[in-house]
Amino acid sequence: MRQVAPAELAARLAREPGTVAIVDVREPWERSLCAIEGSVHIPLGQLPSRLAELDPARPTAVVCHHGVRSLRACAFLAHHGFGEVLNLQGGIDAWARDLDPAMALY
Repeated sequence: MRQVAPAELAARLAREPGTVAIVDVREPWERSLCAIEGSVHIPLGQLPSRLAELDPARPTAVVCHHGVRSLRACAFLAHHGFGEVLNLQGGIDAWARDLDPAMALY
């Protein structure tokens, strides 16, 4: 598992479309405010029961509000055999501030 800055993740998504799965582990009310297009919503508490929905062979970037819950999710995924796990440093808040000023902040 490694930390990835918003600009680095965005560049990789642009360079390699469709190769990186983005998993949003925030709560539904948070996701209703803003989300990264194409991300899969699996709240952190549901991750163990929904693990089969994800491909451990596919690079996986995990997103939360500020990067703390996603760090826990990344550790969980790595422990369960996911090869390339990326934690979005600063979370969706950093994504909005650095890359998408039209995205809602909360």
